Amino acid sequence: MKSAILGAAALCVLAGAAHAESKLKLNEQGYLEAPGLNVTVFADIYPDGHQTGVTVIQHGERVAANGDLRLEPSPGQWSPMPAAVGKPVLDTATGAVAQTLRYPDESKDRKGFNPIEYPDLHFSYHVRVVPLDGYAFKVAVDLDKPLPAEWEGKVGFNFELFPTDLFGKSWLMDGAAGIFPRQANGPVRSDHGQLVAAPMATGRTLVVAPESSLQRLKIESRSGRLELLDGRGNFNNGWYIVRETTRPGATTDAVSWLITPNVDPAWRYAPVVQVSQVGYRPEQAKTVVIEQDKRDQRADPLVLYRMTEAGPREAARFTPRPWGQFLRYQYLTADLDKVTEPGMYELEYRGRRTHAFRIADDVYDRGVWQPTLEYFLPAQMCHMLVQENYRTWHGLDHQDDARMAKPGVHFDGYDQGADTLTRYKPGERVPGLTSGGWHDAGDYDLRVESQMGTVWLLAKMVEEFGLDYDATSIDQAKKQVQMLRPDGINDALQQVEHGLLSVLGGYKAMGRTYRGIIEPTLAQYTLLGDVTTQSDGLQYDPSLAPGARTGTSSSIADDRWVFTEDNPDRELATAAELATAARVLEKTNPGMAAEALAAARDLYTHAIDRGDKLKPQVFAAAELARTTRERPYIDRLLAMKADIVAHIDQAGPALAEALPLIDDTRFLAEVDAAVKTHQAKLADEATRTPYGVPYVPYIWGAGWDIQKFGVDQYFFRKAWPQHTPDTLQMEALNFVLGVHPGNNTESFASGVGAKSATVAYGTNRADWSYIPGGVISGTALIRPDLPELKVWPYFWQQREYVMGGGAENFMFLALAAAQRGKP
Repeated sequence: MKSAILGAAALCVLAGAAHAESKLKLNEQGYLEAPGLNVTVFADIYPDGHQTGVTVIQHGERVAANGDLRLEPSPGQWSPMPAAVGKPVLDTATGAVAQTLRYPDESKDRKGFNPIEYPDLHFSYHVRVVPLDGYAFKVAVDLDKPLPAEWEGKVGFNFELFPTDLFGKSWLMDGAAGIFPRQANGPVRSDHGQLVAAPMATGRTLVVAPESSLQRLKIESRSGRLELLDGRGNFNNGWYIVRETTRPGATTDAVSWLITPNVDPAWRYAPVVQVSQVGYRPEQAKTVVIEQDKRDQRADPLVLYRMTEAGPREAARFTPRPWGQFLRYQYLTADLDKVTEPGMYELEYRGRRTHAFRIADDVYDRGVWQPTLEYFLPAQMCHMLVQENYRTWHGLDHQDDARMAKPGVHFDGYDQGADTLTRYKPGERVPGLTSGGWHDAGDYDLRVESQMGTVWLLAKMVEEFGLDYDATSIDQAKKQVQMLRPDGINDALQQVEHGLLSVLGGYKAMGRTYRGIIEPTLAQYTLLGDVTTQSDGLQYDPSLAPGARTGTSSSIADDRWVFTEDNPDRELATAAELATAARVLEKTNPGMAAEALAAARDLYTHAIDRGDKLKPQVFAAAELARTTRERPYIDRLLAMKADIVAHIDQAGPALAEALPLIDDTRFLAEVDAAVKTHQAKLADEATRTPYGVPYVPYIWGAGWDIQKFGVDQYFFRKAWPQHTPDTLQMEALNFVLGVHPGNNTESFASGVGAKSATVAYGTNRADWSYIPGGVISGTALIRPDLPELKVWPYFWQQREYVMGGGAENFMFLALAAAQRGKP
């Protein structure tokens, strides 16, 4: 780190000297650190995910974040947010950290994945943090120019407090006091046009959680008055907000705060023992990971207890091996491989016990992969009434699907090109879209890659493992689903058919696959609750008078839109998945199988010479080769040899399916050598983390990517067992089941294991609930080095479910593990 010399444009950015007795010091990662306290300054730029700005990590927990200037008292996901100008500037002499930002963010202003409408307001500013005496630090905002008069009293510094850990805790402000409520409460007021919950208190000094020595936090304004707001009053996913508007006409110290977290100097991160929430097969590798404070170098005995009728009985003791530092912690590992006696066990380390886990041959045979098929997939089924005994998961929905989308940028990544419209004009009804498909997890849209990714994984599980499981009644004629009510038909095949009903329905109507089907308005898109209220279920008829309706039509234009695109790579992936589905349906539903194969051939023909990416080209040719045994598909693979060898990491898993059809010895030899090199590289990368898998933490949870990696390893092992042990595949499963960083070791698979993600970002997130068998994104990275999995249902980057891989890849890995050593 180097001291920075700033130009005149950044006047006063690093003004203010650190007190000689400050305990906060700049560390090598670029943030302020003291034992028990970290302060990061714009280490992340993700304001809509509550992950940016001035952030406080107190005694190992992120307690406050998003400290930055905002244009509204309580902003939401689609509110204007600033753009960072460069990276944070560090002054090693004073310990100060500063970030320059500006409004608007041109990359999001009415463009991009989620377009945002910015007002006509352009200004730049600097947020600086300066360590002071003890654990205190100053936060100041400097404007390059005074704000326009019409924006005085509107722009303010917001500092957000994480809600879950404060529920039931108290606050104090200038003689007033109260409790942080479990839900947002009134009264509600208009604040410059935004309806928000009235402030819980106003004043110059706020003390958060005074009763808790590990959470107490004091905020003092040196420039104005603070407001304590509840951001959930206007957005369900809001946090508590401490806000102060900028001083009228000010530039330097337009906002100036003193923040003093209480810190226990003797605090140490408590050791966390990370072991599978489900358990292990007797012959399976069983690596336990212990996560400790980075100052804690001790390796104490790890005691294994076996459950007996008389209670726990010590079965073995292990001396953990030091692994080293990863992220912000010190790690130890211990191998329980020699423990093979079936039974229930738990571990103890430094007097703290883990959950109970099982060692048995049939540990994966019940209640592991099954909830995905029994609950999650049925609950996500679109265009159906879904019931479970007394419970209705959702009513019959979206019988008004769908109208052709209007050209232009929509939201959530949807963009209808004028050159990809079908024979249906914008606003016209597209038939064939009121059956099949699954809601895309936390949202209710249907993306083609989510639909077909789910179809393909289910089809592969039928093909690879002979999956034949029946716990659900699915009646397409009546559009009814009954969970836990077998109907004598393989649920996996019924779900494959359900996905194809939607995708093939769109293909037959439009002559091409859809990009997706999504709501026309943000108000519908952000629905929390019963999906049947998202639209009236009646087809929009513009000829009807306002408020009029017939038995099938209404005057309300709330029908979802169907989008199309010209994306050869996505079309090739869809072709591959359709070809796989055709194989598994050939005996039970030959008519649908024939339709799927015909569509696969057509998509392949139109896309194979236009695609840019190698992986979908290999995927499509390989799956069509296996389905048809036709030589042109095999020849296409042979023609791609150089690219396949050069990028075996991408091409290998897809190529595996066609390998038995290839008789070119030179091709096979060169691919074999490439696989050998690739697997050696992966084995080396896996040693760089204590978790035994290649793992690079990211702002989003890594669970989905690691599951996908495990599935890819399965196919590498299937085709090239001489180079691919099952180690990485199994460690990927263990990662999802609890052997992952951080103090929350729950299974990412909801309802699976002793402790699991029972608060998730699914369709029932507003109820702080979950769907069994859904799999969350998992532990995310708070940059630069904090692994985090908080209990908060609105963190999509940590707790979202997803279709097309999230739950289905987990299901695949668990089924593979249940094969007891088979590839």
